[in-house]
Amino acid sequence: MMSRPLARTYEPVPPESFEKVKEELGQVMGELNRRLGVRLTLDESNSRVVIEAEREGDAANVLRARDIVRAIAIGFSPQDALQLLDEDYVLVVVDVTQAVGGKENHLRRVLGRVIGENGRARRTLEEITGTKIVVNDRGLVGIIGDYERSQVARHGVELLVQGRMHATVYRRLEGMMRELKRRESTELWFSKKEEGSQTS
Repeated sequence: MMSRPLARTYEPVPPESFEKVKEELGQVMGELNRRLGVRLTLDESNSRVVIEAEREGDAANVLRARDIVRAIAIGFSPQDALQLLDEDYVLVVVDVTQAVGGKENHLRRVLGRVIGENGRARRTLEEITGTKIVVNDRGLVGIIGDYERSQVARHGVELLVQGRMHATVYRRLEGMMRELKRRESTELWFSKKEEGSQTS
């Protein structure tokens, strides 16, 4: 008798992207199985990926694998999506259609603001925040990075969607990153100081 999987979830994939996602998932399925203890099944008739835990205690890994599948479906390369295996990394998705409604011309214009001429705005956001960003034609902006940096990048995307000027957004994010780095270095200094006092 076959045992039931311990945890299962589903990630929908747009039908027009299913073949591409299927091909790219083929590059990572073995690694996801090996490192997370999950099994992926491509359900083409329902245009979704079924993600199942194979062992007890792997339920949280099902959610991590779902984020990797979602990242690939949004448009990240398999290599970038695999950064989500690191527990410090998260996937943040901004649905621009929520902000602009269903007007296709308006959506294209707003996505163009996030991408910038020849991708310059997207690259600048990535450089300032230390994240990876993908913008797809369905109105989704995906961000991969550690939690703090991903939230800074999300804030930048949301400001651009609201129509703020690029230079103003960049200055705001640079200020947020300076504050974040200052806080991280202070935390690092205090943790090293604590370690030093414990060893003496």
